[in-house]
Amino acid sequence: MKTIQDRKRRWCRVMAGEPGPRRLLMVRYEPDVVPWAWPLSQNIPQRIDRAWIQYEQAMKRLEWLEDDSIPWLDCLSGTEIFAEAFGCSVHAPDNDMPFALPMIETAEEAEKVRVPSLDAPPLRRLFDMADKLVHRAGPGVLVRPPDIQSPMDIAALIWNKTELCCALVESPEAVKELAFKVRQLLTAFLDEWFRRYGREFIAHFPEYYMPYGITLSEDEIGMVNTEMFDEFFLPELVYLSEHFGQIGIHCCADSRHQWEGLLKIPNLRFLNLKRELNEEAYPFFGNTTIIQQHFQSTEEEWDRVIHDNPGARLYIDVKAKTRDDALRLVEKYTEADL
Repeated sequence: MKTIQDRKRRWCRVMAGEPGPRRLLMVRYEPDVVPWAWPLSQNIPQRIDRAWIQYEQAMKRLEWLEDDSIPWLDCLSGTEIFAEAFGCSVHAPDNDMPFALPMIETAEEAEKVRVPSLDAPPLRRLFDMADKLVHRAGPGVLVRPPDIQSPMDIAALIWNKTELCCALVESPEAVKELAFKVRQLLTAFLDEWFRRYGREFIAHFPEYYMPYGITLSEDEIGMVNTEMFDEFFLPELVYLSEHFGQIGIHCCADSRHQWEGLLKIPNLRFLNLKRELNEEAYPFFGNTTIIQQHFQSTEEEWDRVIHDNPGARLYIDVKAKTRDDALRLVEKYTEADL
């Protein structure tokens, strides 16, 4: 059986573009699916219980399922946490993810925003939850961090987005200043997170192994042109990748016009794009050191992707309803190390 260390080594080889395997596999074994607990502050006990059950199930699957998944503790949150730390109110629907409500509309208001401390309640709750889980599991366990948005994405939660779009043209320095303040908080938070729980982790979305670095969502690049990407977004992404060592990015926007810009980011290791763009994305990115994921595709879709892109480095994410089906998928999609 592949040990956890074997799986980690395989991830590192594929990410680094070394000779050998070019595909990584996660089998989502449906009998082990645990009901979702909405990431609300009052649900912390349920979230801890759910994370622990998931972890125990994953440890048991190590005994019989040789895919490339690695057990981890789930501390995923909603997108609102950093905006809430800055002072935004949060709307929490009954049966959906919570989200932040913007608190500023002008450049003058943006200038008054202050960087909060790590003792801000939404951040302190996350550390408390992770501390409890890691204490229970023991040292060396991997932790999935909360939902990490880019500095500009978080700025777009704090600043009314319609007014922010105008400010990109009319008050660009105020926008950059707010993004810089967000970056300060984000960097401080993750520096402390990795100090407590180790530099290795499982990405916030989708769930892939990172030996070090940062992963984040960058969803606002679809609304700007390439010049604005280079001016407002790229510097923050470059800084974060260089500070933490490497980066993985999720983007659900229509981002085709920004792909050349994304390739300017040093040590970009993983890219998860809007589903409709994948057919074009595989040949564009797949032969580089970037891993592509066609998130939760059908087996038929993956067969076509592998056939059409034999050189691409792929992270295959498939579901299995039975143990026999899970074992068959491992046999079908896992390449032997060469």
